Amino acid sequence: MTPEVLITTRNGVGWITLNRPRALNALTHAMVRAIDAALTRWEYDDTVRTVVIDGAGERGLCAGGDIRSIHDDARTGGTASPGFWADEYRLNAHIARYPKTYVALMDGLVLGGGVGVSAHGSLRVVTERSRVGMPETGIGLTPDVGGTYLLSRAPGELGTHAALTAAHLSGADAIHCGLADFFVPSDRLADLRAALAVREPREAVRMFAQAPPDSGLAADAAWIDACYSADTVEEILDRLHEAGCSAVAKEIGAKSPTALKVTLRALRTARALPSLDAALTQEYRIACASLTAPDLAEGIRAQIIDKDRDPRWSPATLGEVTPALVDRFFAPPAHGDLSLLTQGNR
Repeated sequence: MTPEVLITTRNGVGWITLNRPRALNALTHAMVRAIDAALTRWEYDDTVRTVVIDGAGERGLCAGGDIRSIHDDARTGGTASPGFWADEYRLNAHIARYPKTYVALMDGLVLGGGVGVSAHGSLRVVTERSRVGMPETGIGLTPDVGGTYLLSRAPGELGTHAALTAAHLSGADAIHCGLADFFVPSDRLADLRAALAVREPREAVRMFAQAPPDSGLAADAAWIDACYSADTVEEILDRLHEAGCSAVAKEIGAKSPTALKVTLRALRTARALPSLDAALTQEYRIACASLTAPDLAEGIRAQIIDKDRDPRWSPATLGEVTPALVDRFFAPPAHGDLSLLTQGNR
């Protein structure tokens, strides 16, 4: 069988290629463990000076985690997913503090878990084909893999807009929001890969980097900041309607009411948290609580399994999502909080 992740070293570079192109390189638990083990091994290998991650195929780096497995787990008691999330979040933290240059080639789709293995790196490259986003509210979940930490630190309320709408950001938007660093045309990626093998990584990237196109989000910052600075999801929707942005309000209104309210609180809280580790711990609590709530399995069913795009959320309205219900997602799970020791340091 073809390996799900290709891990090699060449000319002092550790190469990680996510290798499930037919599944948009979605991350499995085994892939997460393999990547983390490679990073630990290379961390102490003086012959490896740089790490590069990319995705096989033409469609993207990674479209997220293997949510079909999460759906099956949520329907049968939710015993496997906490272990997957714990290892995935440890990997995200490992990438963020990695002592060697970690280059992420964020071409094509970079969603959910794909953001986790790229946007915490030290050199993050997007292209004109990049579509970067956290789509979790559409499946009854909340942005994770450090997404609340990253989006809460985007300029103004752009991160709130991206999280609640589950929007796909262009490469230019991703740079403006702090999720990426450099714009390289996709037809120069092969040349960039070759240069990374023989040059210092930042020098190699700068050889091919260009000024990004204008960011559409930056252009919309005035109305986004005015609408999304509200304290509740209900008030955000009211402001969007008043601002003539009813289509955006309708888009948000189609998402899980519970996920929307939990996401807004998570973003507001993450903005004041001192570190990525603290945000990942909060996200782990939310993810584990989501396994025992009805919207996660239902959202994945509607979007991925049956593809009828008609989820039946429970509760069905924002008004029915009480503060006490939201509080439940922020409580430590019964089996304990996340430990952020990496695989190789346990």
